Amino acid sequence: MRAYIGGHRAVNDTDFLELALGTPVELWLGVDGESDEERAARLDAARDILATPEYQDLPDRVSRVAAEAIEAYAPQLFNIVELPRPTRRRTPRKGAAA
Repeated sequence: MRAYIGGHRAVNDTDFLELALGTPVELWLGVDGESDEERAARLDAARDILATPEYQDLPDRVSRVAAEAIEAYAPQLFNIVELPRPTRRRTPRKGAAA
């Protein structure tokens, strides 16, 4: 099964994220082993992108994608298991007034 978004083929999860956000994921998250100069250039590019009108809603889109992913995969992400409710035990009273 092939998935296309806006005429672009999405092969893996990263492709879906890039197509949903409109920018490469590495631009926002960085890459392993990047130098200080590379990081500064990446952050400058990210600031420039956020300054353009077409990407001003990018933080909202990122939040929406994250919320949808959490909602869809919450049981797997958080390993949620319902526990049985403990039953209440009565302790016997001792003494004459009991």
